[in-house]
Amino acid sequence: MAQVEKRGGLLRKSSASKKPLKEKVVLMYDEIFMTEDPSKCSPRFWEELFLMKVNLEYLEGKLESLDGEELMKIKDNINCLFQHCIQALGEEHPIRVVNALQTLCALIRGVHQKNKSTSGFDIINMLMGFDKAELCMKNLMESLDSLLCAEGSESLKSLCLKLLLCLVTVTDNISQNTILEYVMINSIFEAILQILSHPPSRREHGYDAVVLLALLVNYRKYENWCLICMRSFLTSLGWDVFKSVNPYIVKLSIVDDEATLNGMGLVIAQALSEYNRQYKDKEEEHQSGFFSALTNMVGSMFIADAHEKISVQTNEAILLALYEAVHLNRNFITVLAQSHPEMGLVTTPVSPAPTAPATPLGTTPPSSDVISSVELPLDADVQTSNLLITFLKYSSIVMQDTKDEHRLHSGKLCLIILTCIAEDQYANAFLHDDNMNFRVNLHRMPMRHRKKAADKNLPCRPLVCAVLDLMVEFIVTHMMKEFPMDLYVRCIQVVHKLLCYQKKCRVRLHYTWRELWSALINLLKFLMSNETVLLAKHNIFTLALMIVNLFNMFITYGDTFLPTPSSYDELYYEIIRMHQSFDNLYSMVLRLSTNAGQWKEAASKVTHALVNIRAIINHFNPKIESYAAVNHISQLSEEQVLEVVRANYDTLTLKLQDGLDQYERYSEQHKEAAFFKELVRSISTNVRRNLAFHTLSQEVLLKEFSTIS
Repeated sequence: MAQVEKRGGLLRKSSASKKPLKEKVVLMYDEIFMTEDPSKCSPRFWEELFLMKVNLEYLEGKLESLDGEELMKIKDNINCLFQHCIQALGEEHPIRVVNALQTLCALIRGVHQKNKSTSGFDIINMLMGFDKAELCMKNLMESLDSLLCAEGSESLKSLCLKLLLCLVTVTDNISQNTILEYVMINSIFEAILQILSHPPSRREHGYDAVVLLALLVNYRKYENWCLICMRSFLTSLGWDVFKSVNPYIVKLSIVDDEATLNGMGLVIAQALSEYNRQYKDKEEEHQSGFFSALTNMVGSMFIADAHEKISVQTNEAILLALYEAVHLNRNFITVLAQSHPEMGLVTTPVSPAPTAPATPLGTTPPSSDVISSVELPLDADVQTSNLLITFLKYSSIVMQDTKDEHRLHSGKLCLIILTCIAEDQYANAFLHDDNMNFRVNLHRMPMRHRKKAADKNLPCRPLVCAVLDLMVEFIVTHMMKEFPMDLYVRCIQVVHKLLCYQKKCRVRLHYTWRELWSALINLLKFLMSNETVLLAKHNIFTLALMIVNLFNMFITYGDTFLPTPSSYDELYYEIIRMHQSFDNLYSMVLRLSTNAGQWKEAASKVTHALVNIRAIINHFNPKIESYAAVNHISQLSEEQVLEVVRANYDTLTLKLQDGLDQYERYSEQHKEAAFFKELVRSISTNVRRNLAFHTLSQEVLLKEFSTIS
């Protein structure tokens, strides 16, 4: 018996005597690709077309197969198809709306493939025609806005968001996508907020909505940054800033609706939580599998290799959304500390996890097989979680491995977010609040010289302790050949900003400061040991100066924020105990500051910054040696050294150093613009790639409308 095959819109019998049969919708597409108006001979052509199940593959493939001249010949028909798609969005018949949305996706993607090397204006002309573009896009955006805000089909809303994501990511550089000018003029910001503020729609569409918002915020962000910064002043002059800049930036910065902000936080928390869960599952599988047995047999020599195989694709799209919320909207800071009130938070993914190798700066959403999972507490009997804890756990995972370029960028974005948090007065208030204590189980990189800490032994502390733990963990685990200088600078800056808040507000944090001091001194030792190699790539004196000034902060202002007088004594003990490291650093910077090389000025700054540390060493060391000699002790205990320190504070003279508690506030413009442009480009590429044919399948949609004939 002859078998029927379905391929590329063909219905073909295997018998050689029969011509291939085409689906009716494919025949109709072929008519559109003729130069004649298809409705001339068939007045009901467009009505019938939108009752046919869309063949995305054929339509998009047909567009891609035409060269530029051939495409221009059928421009009028494509314009007509685009306009009829928009008209169909207003139909009461849901099947017509579904098919129109699908067709628009195929049109936008297909035409874009032919215009990669040209400007976005060609795309606009090919799709709509310059003369009708403004009206077409106005009608399109109004229809999408109505569908998103209506109480109708969730599947239609999902498809609307996918169409918008398709529209936004049609070019790698979204700022060159001139179609988005119409999306700026006809804003759907309120529709996005409505999705995020209502739990049912948020569960279904929250992920797509948040990613879409993050991308729209980045459209031509830097071209009008000065206008945004001067918003209040310009508004007072009667200038409507909303018409002058990206309205999504301005509107996001002033959102104060609690339900909306909490909704956004829940979507972000769920996505990050899902990543944490996947990583934990892989880690447990790894520990109980082959590598665990192998490690037990031959020791820990393979522990690093085993760890490297634990890899879960990171989610930079959702991380970008968190950054924009924290950076632009001060009201969002309150969301960071909100406990997770929703169990079984459902997130509809933009696409399934890709089967191909992970792409740079991935945007894979939470998978649908864990729609009932939430970020669980470390101990179900003790506490719930919140967005900040989830984010800190996420950061502790992605910051472990910075050898991979996209993980390096992901780690950088985590540190930028932490920088914004560390600068915010309200954020610092709840970070340091002694009444808000949590056990935060950060992931620690497997290392041969330390054991993994038991989760149950974690203390319950203010959240700032977890931030400091994360910074210490990064410091001690990234002293390597490919030195991540930029991340180290950001890490030290976060610590410094937290100390500035503690000094200013006289917060006496009960923290194991010795771990931080030890990590900083070891970092200085690493810089000195690898001076030649590192100086070929980095100005290590910038980092050395920051580290020395952290110690100067403790020396000068420690009495205002260290928890007890004994903590201050321990600081001096640590400096004296590790005096050789500071002596070596002084010798190195003195050598370079007296030469006429390129590092003279930078090294001189470190030389001057070491004045108080050297004063402490030079003051106490002779007294300790004298104490040992008088008491005939060859090696003093810590308590004996501390006794000498306490007895000789009065005769110690230190110099007052200015500006230790001052810092330059974070600024995205100029300094970070290049990083975010590349980040958004990668996210845009990935979102577009993941919106493949199968993600636009009609099966679910048609099931929902199966009662319609």
